[in-house]
Amino acid sequence: MHANYQVKPSASTAWTRAGLVIALLGLPAVVSAYRVLAEPTTSVGQLLARELTIFALLAALMWIIRSKEQLTLASIGLHQDNIGKSLAWGLLAAVLLVAGVASAMGLLQVLGLSYGSGETRFLAPAWMTLIIVLRAGIVEEVFYRGYAIERLQELTGSRAIAAAVPLACFALFHYRQGIAGILIALILGAILTAFYCWKRNLLANIVAHFLIDFVPNIVLPLLSGD
Repeated sequence: MHANYQVKPSASTAWTRAGLVIALLGLPAVVSAYRVLAEPTTSVGQLLARELTIFALLAALMWIIRSKEQLTLASIGLHQDNIGKSLAWGLLAAVLLVAGVASAMGLLQVLGLSYGSGETRFLAPAWMTLIIVLRAGIVEEVFYRGYAIERLQELTGSRAIAAAVPLACFALFHYRQGIAGILIALILGAILTAFYCWKRNLLANIVAHFLIDFVPNIVLPLLSGD
């Protein structure tokens, strides 16, 4: 199943390329700037400014889609019909991601790699963590799956390139977490990429991505009283 649209030539194609720059490079650019400006003294205000900047990038990309490409959000896999079915597919994708996490952790153990240790992190309050989790689920799926995959496939005519380039960017975006972080992002990103290429349902991807971050970062700490 594939969205029935075409990226228009000339000026519209130029805007599509600008959209791809935002989708593939916008997040690492904002996060890198934040780390330069905020570390080592991080505050909630700085985190909030970072997240709002990333949401501003999302708004800019949506403006390109609607005003410059003159396309609907269905062109990036966001369909308004049958939301209940999309949510169900999202739950299935979340289950696949849980299996991916288990596989990734087993692989890290085999390779002798550790994840999540050795770096002091600012502990944000729960409401701030929720904003970050929401942003990750929405923005990363719009950027690295819906927009990048659809537009690269349209511009290059290659499904392989359309899947591989955003996946590589998504994995390398986690370089600060070391080789282990890149490997986990690669495995989970591959699942999300494959699921999107299968269903072309961005809402399902967003739900799955949100849940895989929401449960360990919000639900489990609340249940444990941390």
